[in-house]
Amino acid sequence: MAETPLSDDLPLFPLSTVLYPRGRLQLRVFEPRYLDMVRECSRRGTGFGVCQILHGREVGEPAVPAAVGTMARIIDFSHGDDGLLGIVAEGAERFRVTRTRIRSDGLVSGQVVHWPAEPAQTVPVEFALLQTILGRLLEHMAPHWRHATSTDYDDASWLGFRLAELLPLEREEHQRMLELTDPLRRLAELQTILPRFQKA
Repeated sequence: MAETPLSDDLPLFPLSTVLYPRGRLQLRVFEPRYLDMVRECSRRGTGFGVCQILHGREVGEPAVPAAVGTMARIIDFSHGDDGLLGIVAEGAERFRVTRTRIRSDGLVSGQVVHWPAEPAQTVPVEFALLQTILGRLLEHMAPHWRHATSTDYDDASWLGFRLAELLPLEREEHQRMLELTDPLRRLAELQTILPRFQKA
């Protein structure tokens, strides 16, 4: 897999969740460092990096982020009744962090190498059950995907990432699904995991 050149000083938002390419993330922002980050991204028309937390917490002292994360592009803003800023971000390309530093305001930033998008691969017939399961999950858990097309469902990368974000995987499994670079391998592992969620 060919990586694209480095980006320096990408603001990172360590979270207790994983953002997948084309996934949606809703955040309520209240810490000054992240409010400043959102303003900076809006002003420059740039994104920020989302990485799962390895050590630490989402608030307070800077957390240690995983080495592989996803670029997030802000697509919507809102203000709740509590006055907090809400944002909706969409996942773009993945990246690998090569170095991090903590800015004076406590924001973690990183030098990252961007990963290319996975090549389009049609879902093989042996994974047809995963397409059916995803259709049911989207109806109840992700209404913003209700207009997904058959082309989406036939894309192995899209199918795997959507299942990974909706299934109740362990934290380490979520991260592994993000880090896998073969979409068919991702589907195979998800299919192996599925029996765990079947009712007795």
